[in-house]
Amino acid sequence: MKKTTFLLLAASALVWGACSFSAGTKKDLITGLSYTYNGFGVDQVALVGPDNAPLRNNEVQLSTQIAIVVEGLTNYALKDDKAFPGLMLNVTNKEGIAVISEADLFANSEGYAASDASILRGTITVGTPMNAGETYHVKMRVWDKIKPENELTAEVDIDVK
Repeated sequence: MKKTTFLLLAASALVWGACSFSAGTKKDLITGLSYTYNGFGVDQVALVGPDNAPLRNNEVQLSTQIAIVVEGLTNYALKDDKAFPGLMLNVTNKEGIAVISEADLFANSEGYAASDASILRGTITVGTPMNAGETYHVKMRVWDKIKPENELTAEVDIDVK
């Protein structure tokens, strides 16, 4: 009986170990950027400023650009050796009204090499209708169009100065 249980546990471990499944949640305590991922592997997600350097807080200047950058995104399901990412980007004001609403920035894509799809960025121009002195909520969602359960969601509140 013990031998059967051991073999069953060993076989289960091998099956689970063979799956390339990844999930997690992380939060950058400096900027407040948080992200969750399921199915994808990911090295890093960061809020960057116009110089492409990670921000040191969540304060952004009006008339500049910021971006949420995802690096090292892996585990796409490939079709014809191409990855098909989706990227949703929303920015809402404190009332929850969208000032930017993009359902899929890669809607018309014909696919990318997996290495090219490993780095994705959602860029936001901080300008009209945004106003200085207000806080906005940014949400970016990345998913695999071939295997939609592979998903990464990043969120942050930005204070416009």
